[in-house]
Amino acid sequence: MLQLNNISKSFGGLQVLQGVNLTVPQGGIFGLIGPNGAGKTTVFNLVTGLLRATSGNIAFNDQDIGKVAPHKITERGIARTFQNIRVFKEMTLLENVVVGMHDHMNYGLASLLLNLPGYRKIESAARERALELLSWVRLDHKAHLLADSLSYGEQRKLEFARALATKPKLLLLDEPVAGMNPSEKTELMREILNIKERGYSIFMIEHDMRFVMGLCDRIAVLNFGRIIAEGTPGQIKNNQEVIEAYLGKEEAE
Repeated sequence: MLQLNNISKSFGGLQVLQGVNLTVPQGGIFGLIGPNGAGKTTVFNLVTGLLRATSGNIAFNDQDIGKVAPHKITERGIARTFQNIRVFKEMTLLENVVVGMHDHMNYGLASLLLNLPGYRKIESAARERALELLSWVRLDHKAHLLADSLSYGEQRKLEFARALATKPKLLLLDEPVAGMNPSEKTELMREILNIKERGYSIFMIEHDMRFVMGLCDRIAVLNFGRIIAEGTPGQIKNNQEVIEAYLGKEEAE
């Protein structure tokens, strides 16, 4: 589904990524782990068009997206959440999710200004879909509350619903459980598995190893801008180079 071929990225004299090759398959959960500063978020920024690779190419469903604008990449089917929560706190949950649908809501300016039937029909369908997505993450009962009233974990789930509103084929999750307590992590793991079971493919960055090992089908390890290992959770957990570079003996055990 997603292929990074010999990707390198430099910022001035600093080389952040060096010859990265990754293949994210369809229909599973693929994890990218590594120490802070390894280049993980840079990978996400390249995939979503926020940065341009210094060399190499990125393909999504066999189409080159290396020079495609971020909003066009979203239209092609890649959605993303960020490590720092970015919900619209002054809007309701329902409004937050509807915002994610705007690229797919085809009505003209005149229809909007005159409140014509075509506009009302599209808006009604969008609200119904938003309620459905909120139900997927068990927030539909709070649809008309302001996002600012949610707990940290609930705001993260709202982000998932809004990302799904863009009709993605691939969902990128940047440290989804950062700052969460154990019960919130357990609940979010259930929501991510629910999303996977609905046919979505997921590419995830995360530091919580129990979370990663319990969710991912395959994991790649990035260290100093290079991929040092890739495999199943069991293979990664027992890889000596990964243990020395990142996991440590306690995590491996």
